[in-house]
Amino acid sequence: MSGLAAVLAGHTTGTLHRWHGNFDVTDVAHTVEHAGWRFAHVDGWKATTKPEVLSAFGDALAFPEWYGANFDALHDCLYAVSDDTLLLWDGWGTFARADERAFSIMLDVLTEPTRGAGRFVVLLRGEGPELPESVDSLD
Repeated sequence: MSGLAAVLAGHTTGTLHRWHGNFDVTDVAHTVEHAGWRFAHVDGWKATTKPEVLSAFGDALAFPEWYGANFDALHDCLYAVSDDTLLLWDGWGTFARADERAFSIMLDVLTEPTRGAGRFVVLLRGEGPELPESVDSLD
């Protein structure tokens, strides 16, 4: 989990990374939480449309009741992240291929720096289309 360890130790920059670690979600959660971070998981194999993905992010991150499952609401909620939080997005490629425009907007929202007290990092795990150069690979 060397790439993950670098993120948790603050040795990487950016909020969005491609990760190839083939570890069970429960093991990743344990590692992240042991490091004092909050862990969230989105299963992109089940959430494949824009509404499903936005809803899955809201559920995974326990957004408030007013979260409207749209990009503006996602931005607003991420803006208020107060704990160091790592979100593992498995199967992201399904959504990326199905709705390129919405996926591009999602990447823009996820790469904006948050203003809350906590760090927010998303790991994209699994195969998918080519990503912008700003998204680095951890392993």
